[in-house]
Amino acid sequence: MGASGSKPEGASPGPALPTPSPAPPGVPIGPDGKPKKICCSCPDTKRLRDTCIAERGEEHAYCQALIEAHKACLRVEGFKV
Repeated sequence: MGASGSKPEGASPGPALPTPSPAPPGVPIGPDGKPKKICCSCPDTKRLRDTCIAERGEEHAYCQALIEAHKACLRVEGFKV
């Protein structure tokens, strides 16, 4: 019998770690090779947009301009919005 805790010869080292699946078509890829997340892109315009909507409401003209600015930033990042 082998030593306690040893694996028999030819045993696999354990379950394989899942490999990241490729990004779906149309999802931009970041410089690290991973798909970008829309929630984490354009944090400055997102913060301004969210603050305006919370304080003034989505229909306010200034907030509408911030919403469009955020969409423009996301398009520059490669998202289709």
